[in-house]
Amino acid sequence: MLKKLASCVREYKKPTILTLIFIVGEAIIETLIPFMTADLVNKIKAGAEMDVLVKTGLLLVLMAILSLCCGGIAGFTCADASAGFAKNLRHDIFRRIQTFSFSNIDKFSTASLVTRMTTDISNVQMSFMMIIRTAIRSPLMLIFSVVMAYIMGGALATAFVIAIPVLACGLLLIAKFAMPAFRAAFRKYDKLNESIEENVQAMRVVKGFSREEYEKKKFGKASDNIRNDFLKAERIVVLNSPLMQLCLYFNMAFILLVGSKMAILGQHGIDVGQISAMITYGFQILMSLMMLSMIYVMITMSAESAKRICEVLDEVPELHDPENPVLEVKDGSVEFKNVSFKYSKGAKANALSAINVKIESGMTVGIIGGTGSGKSSLVQLIPRLYDATEGSVTVGGVDVRDYDMTALRDSVSMVLQKNTLFSGTIKDNLRWGNENATDEEMVEACVLAQADGFISSFPEGYDTFIEQGGTNVSGGQKQRLCIARALLKKPKILILDDSTSAVDTKTDALIREGFKKYIPDTTKIIIAQRISSVEDADLILVMDGGTVVGAGRHDELLRTNGIYREVYEEQTKGGDGDEE
Repeated sequence: MLKKLASCVREYKKPTILTLIFIVGEAIIETLIPFMTADLVNKIKAGAEMDVLVKTGLLLVLMAILSLCCGGIAGFTCADASAGFAKNLRHDIFRRIQTFSFSNIDKFSTASLVTRMTTDISNVQMSFMMIIRTAIRSPLMLIFSVVMAYIMGGALATAFVIAIPVLACGLLLIAKFAMPAFRAAFRKYDKLNESIEENVQAMRVVKGFSREEYEKKKFGKASDNIRNDFLKAERIVVLNSPLMQLCLYFNMAFILLVGSKMAILGQHGIDVGQISAMITYGFQILMSLMMLSMIYVMITMSAESAKRICEVLDEVPELHDPENPVLEVKDGSVEFKNVSFKYSKGAKANALSAINVKIESGMTVGIIGGTGSGKSSLVQLIPRLYDATEGSVTVGGVDVRDYDMTALRDSVSMVLQKNTLFSGTIKDNLRWGNENATDEEMVEACVLAQADGFISSFPEGYDTFIEQGGTNVSGGQKQRLCIARALLKKPKILILDDSTSAVDTKTDALIREGFKKYIPDTTKIIIAQRISSVEDADLILVMDGGTVVGAGRHDELLRTNGIYREVYEEQTKGGDGDEE
């Protein structure tokens, strides 16, 4: 785990190393300053000449300036290194997520991935900053101060033999009891982010059902759970301060009482300068111990975050290109050969079972079936969003697993049930289908998708800004824009997964008529709830329980398939009722 995280330092190795160098310099100078201060005090006491005192004083000022410079430079280089480390870590996680198949993404919730890329990375960044700065400085200050204390104080250094173990044991106990609460709090961030994400995305539903108070309570509960864990942990960590003060005042009292007696009696060569230096070293030693305890707490807290980050980085994409991939899709023919599929290896039942269907290039195929019948699962195997568990899916006569995935997906346009538009202009969204599309090509695609009419009614036309998620356009407008975007790819296979459900039947018919006229060579697969959307198809598949229970043209299925006939009659009766 540490090796994987350390690899993200990359181009920021130089500021990291410079931080370590300047921190060492700062620690050495700071431990020498009390020694020089003691020397100055002793010279003053001995009545030294003014020029000697001035030289020693100037040397002290120079050392203080050098220490300040080393600390300041270390601060700049440390900030540069830690920010760069976090940037690389975010890039690595994001790039890794882009390689995931849907089955990989299904293992992590969206809220969890957001937490890992924000809160968790911030925790690891903070720990990295403390490691290269404070975690190096504190041990060095501790070691140097102890050595200098024994050199200068001799018997007075006994105070540290008492104070250091007491403080160290106390800090370790504090960290030990605080850690479980910190771990629990960070794991609950996922729940908090999930609550926020659901609320924002479903704001219209929340307001439509007047559930604001319920959402407030749900968010408050998640927030209170995190607060309680942090409160529990911080109530323990706050004991650091009184324990530190206790040891510090004990150390000062011991040195002043024992040191003063030794200085008065002239024992062990102790004088005022040594007492002053010992108090300073004592403060440095105890502060170093307290900082080490805080580092221990922070690193232990971020260990859980680092583990969660590495889970994403270690996730192996389940779909990958073969060694010698096929780079070109010959045509839009599709064949399912004894295909069975389930979403996870541990699933008890298949989502699809024993599918055998052959679709010729240029055909229009309709798929009808109830909710959960496997319609979407079937078409997602064509662009290889998932791999079949058993059997094979071929496109253009080649198994989809033998294609370069980019080449395959460039030949397949898929408009999903959940239409997604991105913040930006209409042109920006359309160019997702073809980034080099001309204005004429975009207009042509929108005319075919019956979108040009409402776009032209906007004051800014194709330069109209679309809010995130397409919240400033209607459901039907969003669907038509997504269809136009898919058409701009000029695909060999066009899949519409219930993508005209929000448009009226007349517009739906015009879109299908346009397909026949302008893209006759493209294989069109239409999943629909309305039989009117597929009744003119060359082939209609009826699905139920993950299997194909009927296949044929409209008239044939009316005669031979009970499910199809029942759906048709129900929709026809509904239509008659509406007319009446």
